[in-house]
Amino acid sequence: MSLSTSRAPASGCTRARSRSVPGFALTEAALARSLDLIAAEDADVARALEHAGYPPERRRPTGFATLMRIIIGQQLSTKAAATIASRLETVLVGNFTPAGFLALGDEELRAIGYSRQKIVYGRGLAEAIATGALELDGMERQSDEDVAAAICALKGFGRWSAEMYLLSSLGRPDIWPAHDVAVQEAVRRIKRLDTRPTPKAMDEIAQPWRPHRSAVAVFLWHYYANPPL
Repeated sequence: MSLSTSRAPASGCTRARSRSVPGFALTEAALARSLDLIAAEDADVARALEHAGYPPERRRPTGFATLMRIIIGQQLSTKAAATIASRLETVLVGNFTPAGFLALGDEELRAIGYSRQKIVYGRGLAEAIATGALELDGMERQSDEDVAAAICALKGFGRWSAEMYLLSSLGRPDIWPAHDVAVQEAVRRIKRLDTRPTPKAMDEIAQPWRPHRSAVAVFLWHYYANPPL
């Protein structure tokens, strides 16, 4: 089976253009199949795969809680984001819903660790879902582009946020987070580049990996966390 090398458009919130089908397409077995196909044609990926092994499934539930965790994780270390998310779960235990979040005051959210900006983003997300402005039900049957457009319409959500939801929650097979710093660094390492590639360069490097770029992204996060000694 050959890999697509068609070029994606350079604009828009997300550049993946595949139509979606219901079902999570990034199970561990599916990741392994896709990576085997890519490794057969890319010696750098093959070498990295031999070192790090196949990645575990990277699945997150669909819905409000995951989108809220995406807000929390923006511009924070994994550890710091996990701490804030854990505090929020404790405060909202049994009621991690838009209504539950909107019932919290600004002081409560600041005590949890929210910045003033993220309070605005969080309330905007909760209000959009509560009022029906953002329809999460049925996203599994929407195209990558339509899902990304709906998420990017929210204040505080950009391309990276939409890509995280498409990839980790909806399990879309050809999402490429070219702006993700960890993915950029992993590409630099496996391709033996002198500097971290720009998003534009990332897109060019990833063209031969279509339509399996999500599998590569999941592997690159795994490789970044398990670098060669």
